[in-house]
Amino acid sequence: MSFTHHPLDALAANDPAPAAGAHDEHHALPHGWRRWLLATNHKDIGTLYLLFSLSMLMVGGVLALGIRAELFQPGLQLLNPELYNQFVTIHGLVMVFGAIMPAFVGFANWMVPLQVGASDMAFARMNNFSFWLLPPAALMLIAPFFSADGAAASGWTLYPPLSLQMGPAMDLGIFAVHIMGASSIMGAINIIVTILNMRAPGMTLMKMPLFCWTWLITAYLLLAVMPVLAGAVTMLLTDRHFGTTFFNPAGGGDPVLFQHIFWFFGHPEVYIMILPAFGIVSQVVPAFSRKRLFGYSSMVYATASIAILSFIVWAHHMFTTGMPVTGQLFFMYATMLVAVPTAVKVFNWIATMWQSSLSLETPMLFAMGFIFVFSIGGLSGVILSISPIDIQVHDTHYVVAHFHYVLVAGSLFAMFAGYYYWSPKWTGVMYDELRGQIHFWVSITSFNVGFFPLHFLGLAGMPRRYADYPMQFADFNLVASIGAFVFGLGQAYFVLFVVLPALRKRGKPAPARPWDGAEGLEWEVPSPAPFHTFETPPRLDATATRVVG
Repeated sequence: MSFTHHPLDALAANDPAPAAGAHDEHHALPHGWRRWLLATNHKDIGTLYLLFSLSMLMVGGVLALGIRAELFQPGLQLLNPELYNQFVTIHGLVMVFGAIMPAFVGFANWMVPLQVGASDMAFARMNNFSFWLLPPAALMLIAPFFSADGAAASGWTLYPPLSLQMGPAMDLGIFAVHIMGASSIMGAINIIVTILNMRAPGMTLMKMPLFCWTWLITAYLLLAVMPVLAGAVTMLLTDRHFGTTFFNPAGGGDPVLFQHIFWFFGHPEVYIMILPAFGIVSQVVPAFSRKRLFGYSSMVYATASIAILSFIVWAHHMFTTGMPVTGQLFFMYATMLVAVPTAVKVFNWIATMWQSSLSLETPMLFAMGFIFVFSIGGLSGVILSISPIDIQVHDTHYVVAHFHYVLVAGSLFAMFAGYYYWSPKWTGVMYDELRGQIHFWVSITSFNVGFFPLHFLGLAGMPRRYADYPMQFADFNLVASIGAFVFGLGQAYFVLFVVLPALRKRGKPAPARPWDGAEGLEWEVPSPAPFHTFETPPRLDATATRVVG
């Protein structure tokens, strides 16, 4: 899809400085703390989301390295078992609700209006509010570490009865999840309305970039399941303080009920964290293959199919709870069915690259790394869907390996691909290609060294969330810890030598279209994108291949 400028955008494309000045005459660019605290511009709010998620990634990463340092060798090294469980719990909550989800919302804030030709998000003030809910919520999760009772330690899934027995940190965790959920719901509403109501004339739904499609579907998932999580944790709260017994067998309740409610949220949540990654990869692969995405419509239908199926597979997390065989069979077959639309996506990406003019810059390396390593995570997911096998490896490190292959090598690698792909448009400077390649090769090598051995530990029977283990598991844990520490150093390298120079505008100035094969409206504005873009919506022709005057 190629675009040319609307006449009113021609000045911006050909002479960025006068364009910025022309905009600023009518809309003065705010400065200082007010610009960020009172931000209503989608680009500023997108930047805030991305910086917040990066900081949370660092916090979650430090907790992860604490976990791996404890597992470096048998015996208790650094953490007592209670503190170890706090690290495990807050690591999971921070990474899911503080790092992955806000990062994708940041990408959506930055890119959705640019890709659909909108001047901003639909509800600019609500956009500001949805972001500023996140920092206090993150503080509520992390601050109890510094109290006498310590942080919540029930695992990120918050299962009762453990979560009913925790101290005040659990209440803070419940409120934090509530607040982050409210933020997600507002962000989802904003994205849905922006995509459905503010697209450029001529851009039909089936001509939208794939990233917008994946986020539209993700936003509907968020609206459907975040209230379910809110209900589950509210029931926990009332069990803890108001005498209800939803999950307490002594009063006629059932702790397994919590698992059903939690996973009815939790499994669509997995796809909330991976569908936008599919969208990013679907943008990057065609750009660096220099050809159209193979099977655009099948990608859209596959994304929708994954989202729909995600609602009927939740109990595959619960094969060990005494489920009837009929129930096990239903959830086993339904889970296997998810592999079909997922495989369609992988096939389409490979078919796009097949016999193309591949260019292996950093964004494409991360996209290809994503496809390779996510496929491993997907295959281990199919293995876990088979209930007789899952019953053997449930709550072992095999499961830890599976979901880290999906969420670290999946979501995180796709975000790195998206950062390297779009950061010239955000910052106006090109990243250093050598540094990007170093970041990629260190990340993919150390990730596999760090997490592949966990499959073997799980198959051998090592349970997760244990601070100690017998000597028979020592060798693989040693290798995994070394890999995890190198992976952590790789991400520190990314922050220090890729992100910080870009924030300081150190680098070669980026052209409006830095990638030869890149297509879409975002490449029609200068780099960096002016504070205000598409004040007059670009009008596309019937084929959505040109902007007409």
